[in-house]
Amino acid sequence: MSRAFEEIDHQTTPMGEISLRRRLEPTLQVDVYEVKLGDEFLMSSLFTASEEAVARLGLGALEGDHLDVVVGGLGLGYTASVALEDARVSRLQVIEALPEVIGWHRDHLVPLGAGLTGDERCTLVDGDFFAMVADGIETGGDGPRRFDAILVDIDHTPSHLLNPSHGSFYSPTGLARVRDQLRPEGVFALWSDDPPDAEFVTLLEQSFASATAHVVSFPNFYTGGESACTVYVAIA
Repeated sequence: MSRAFEEIDHQTTPMGEISLRRRLEPTLQVDVYEVKLGDEFLMSSLFTASEEAVARLGLGALEGDHLDVVVGGLGLGYTASVALEDARVSRLQVIEALPEVIGWHRDHLVPLGAGLTGDERCTLVDGDFFAMVADGIETGGDGPRRFDAILVDIDHTPSHLLNPSHGSFYSPTGLARVRDQLRPEGVFALWSDDPPDAEFVTLLEQSFASATAHVVSFPNFYTGGESACTVYVAIA
């Protein structure tokens, strides 16, 4: 049986103190992996439905094969793992700003690490996703490379940011930059911890051909009810 609590890793990063913890959930008798940044909980392996929905809803809106996909934000790897379940995905880049998080996966300290690092389609990229989008995620002689999907799960919401420097990404200029790096009818999917924001949907519609806010509900073991988040899906 696992220990009741274990801090697997704790490091100082430019964004603050980050820690990876594992604890035994006594009622469910399962190991729960949690990530904290400072005093703030970023993610938990007990609640993964919303992260998984970013990939399912985003890729579900696409047609065709040999999909070239970017995921912004690695975390515990649930968005990336579900993307790789789609056999149409031939190339997946997962961009993560904290090399410590990439290290957890490469060292197999988290449950999905071996699967992600062992899949030849998947590359974990140490980089600032927002800066890379602004400059062009991949550039060449013909300008920025275009992708089939860009799936993002980093900030809490488009207005509740992990870092103020992310703010320009959610502006008309920033969203247009995302669209310009998608192929025709490519998909941008974004996770948010808040209910649907009509103003943000309108902002998406200014840069994309269409935009929809999907409410994703899931059981909450602690409250005995349901919790919900939003996944925005925009089509270029």
